[in-house]
Amino acid sequence: MLGGSFNPVHYGHLLLADEVLESLGLDRILFVPAGVPPHKAPADLAPAADRYAMVKLAVASHPRFEVSDLELRRPGPSYTVDTLEALRRPGEELFLIVGSETFLDLLTWREPKRIAGLARLTVVPRVGSAFDPAGAAARKVVRELGQEPLIVRAASLPIAASDLRRRVAEGRSLAYRLPDAVIAHIRSRGLYRPGGAA
Repeated sequence: MLGGSFNPVHYGHLLLADEVLESLGLDRILFVPAGVPPHKAPADLAPAADRYAMVKLAVASHPRFEVSDLELRRPGPSYTVDTLEALRRPGEELFLIVGSETFLDLLTWREPKRIAGLARLTVVPRVGSAFDPAGAAARKVVRELGQEPLIVRAASLPIAASDLRRRVAEGRSLAYRLPDAVIAHIRSRGLYRPGGAA
């Protein structure tokens, strides 16, 4: 499972997912756009239905990428622990893919120990970040959760969703940063433009 606001989804997300899929030999990657992300300001978000639609467009051509609207159908804030509980199936192992910054912040999430009990934590350090799995901050999280994370060194692209939103607002190019179908959706819906949706 790869969750996030995907505001918007971009090639950085897709490359990371493909690298983790291949590195760990997973059956599939399930993208789960957050309906109401508890750690993000709602004013900065495109509507949940648009973020879901963009992910669906972005993953359509990959045979082992899927998207779930589970968090969009559930009222209230989107908590990972609730999503993992809903996705759990007998005989299946769940992996939760998070960035290294998110991993270090995991103790502030709802029921972090339960999250670690429901899924194998899979941490992808951002290229160029100072993340140290043996460092004091990471060891504190491991002690609290009682689980060593899988560390996957995956290729990443220096693309930030905040930069993409700014580029749209400024009328600049999005080429080579996200799939053409996603660019078309952003334009057709007027997303991220001043006075537009988010």
